[in-house]
Amino acid sequence: MTTSTPMRLACLASGLFLFLYLLLGTVGWAPSSQSLASIGEASYWCERVYPGLFREPVNALSNLGFMLAGLLMFYVLSKDQDTPESQNQLTGFTPLSILYASAVIWLGPGSMLMHGTHTAWGGWADNLSMVMYILIPWLINVGAMARWSSAQVLQIYFVIVFTYAISRWFFGGRLGVNLDLFSLSIALWGISECLLRFWSPAFRWLSGFIGFLIAAAFGIMPWDMLAAPEKFWWVILFWLPALFASHPPGIQRTYVPWYLLGIAAYMIAFAIWLKGRPGDPWCDPDSVIQMHGIWHLLSAVATWCFFKFLRTERAHTG
Repeated sequence: MTTSTPMRLACLASGLFLFLYLLLGTVGWAPSSQSLASIGEASYWCERVYPGLFREPVNALSNLGFMLAGLLMFYVLSKDQDTPESQNQLTGFTPLSILYASAVIWLGPGSMLMHGTHTAWGGWADNLSMVMYILIPWLINVGAMARWSSAQVLQIYFVIVFTYAISRWFFGGRLGVNLDLFSLSIALWGISECLLRFWSPAFRWLSGFIGFLIAAAFGIMPWDMLAAPEKFWWVILFWLPALFASHPPGIQRTYVPWYLLGIAAYMIAFAIWLKGRPGDPWCDPDSVIQMHGIWHLLSAVATWCFFKFLRTERAHTG
């Protein structure tokens, strides 16, 4: 396989998705009763629902930002030089770099299927795409401290994805047990990143408490958790990275500027996302500027920043 082959396949897959979307949208989304039910109303994400190919035009088409970001990642990877001093898991075409860039591209189609079709299966695809992306960084981190090979990381990743996809299809968004895997994985990424940076035998078991700080940043306070343990039972999973992080990572990353820029882009996007709902003064269903669309574009920027951050990985020299 030449260095340009993955890039060509990514472009082909992206073009094929858009072609099939337009083709199936022309025929009509199934089940049509779901897709047509809310036409003329403001959607949950503010934008008015239209009868065309894209039920929410701005919120759907803004997802092209993810596809362009992922394709740019493939382009950068195709230009990497294969030298020992520059090698890491996201340099050149490696299993994990291809997985990361592909997951970013898939964020676009997944979300477009939800905002474009207004079907239950579109919502399923959207949530699955988010989970498929957010699993990658924390599994890479845990794998570094558990001494997993790339093949093992991939195996664990696809087992989780397959299990989650089936479970969510049959049991709904929280899998019937109040578990939001996407939100939990945000916390697991932050916890595992701190553990990767400051690993020690003692900090290994203290690291789970960082999850409460991350939850608080998104408005979930410890006292909320204590008041509803049946709803927030999953906080015990904050110690999942510690369970597997049995070895010092042996790698280090540079956190300025790309990691901080990624966090800033995502947190600004999240704040804007909160404004993009009916009833909020910032919500204008008929505007060509949609808060949820801006959330998509800024989130795509965040994936690019984190891509650049992960590429700073080097063998630990301390």
